[in-house]
Amino acid sequence: MKPIEFQRVLDSGQFPSLLFLHGEETYLLDRAYHDLVEKVLDPADRDFNLSVFTGREASVETILDACRTLPVFAPRRLVAVKDAHLLKTEDLSRFLPYLQNPVPETVLVFSAKGIDGRLSFFREFKKKGVLVEFRRLYDNQIPGFVKDQARISGKSFTEDALVLFCRRMGNDLGEIRSELDKLCAYVAHGTLIDVEDVRQVISDTREESVFDLINAIGRRRPAEALRLLARMLDDGEPPLRILTLVVRHLRQLWQATELIKLGADRNEMAKRLRINPYFLDGLLGQSKSFSAEEYRRTFVACLQTDLALKSSGGDPGALMEKLVLGLIQGEGRQ
Repeated sequence: MKPIEFQRVLDSGQFPSLLFLHGEETYLLDRAYHDLVEKVLDPADRDFNLSVFTGREASVETILDACRTLPVFAPRRLVAVKDAHLLKTEDLSRFLPYLQNPVPETVLVFSAKGIDGRLSFFREFKKKGVLVEFRRLYDNQIPGFVKDQARISGKSFTEDALVLFCRRMGNDLGEIRSELDKLCAYVAHGTLIDVEDVRQVISDTREESVFDLINAIGRRRPAEALRLLARMLDDGEPPLRILTLVVRHLRQLWQATELIKLGADRNEMAKRLRINPYFLDGLLGQSKSFSAEEYRRTFVACLQTDLALKSSGGDPGALMEKLVLGLIQGEGRQ
């Protein structure tokens, strides 16, 4: 089941006796769990009818005892098992008899980073329960998420402000929500968020800095490139994460170059690159700074740096500086 379908189930008030929430997008998963608690139990009923366990610590017998305990002065009780991916396979198997005959008055909900659908636990779960997967949003889905969250807070973005906000924030939804709260507080007496508001509140150490760094490399500006890299490192961005963002951005540029050769239109490019059309012009303009051979050499240099960061005792910042200078001065160029 998809999250949007799960939300309809919650809104209907018909709660399944067995639920399993899983996926990499922990922000959406956690929000769905809290929505579930709000819908299943009134606040006054939670002291007696909400039991929360973790896969690392709780015993299966304790969890099952809670499931089989009838609700107190309420129509139902809720039993939650967080970090269920930490449960051992043999522990999951001990739930099988309960999965075949769950207590109607109990909502048993598991949450986990992922599942192994080959296990008998999950094969049985699918027969009687509901599994909901929370996948990470693609980059081109982030602006829509941001606009929806802003709307909930009674705010809206100008088009340029939305582009800048998304570029600076990346795709961590929890961090986006947190920074958006700060931004909304900053414009507390208005409803429209503009570019200057974003610049004043949101740090530029993420996607925008990577964009600027690649721009400096493409234009062969070593002083500017090293300054941008130093700012990212000074702001606490881990060198390996910077490298990951650089590689991802360069991959998008190379893909854009190939799509131009194939004659793809703007909509097709945005779809294939998994970016919002807002960002397409900047990406296409930047892609012209490198040739196909330069891209190949650049990725070789990035791979070497990745291995060095993970295996050597060298200074990570110095390794990143060496990469940047190498890309500008020839290792990534013809």
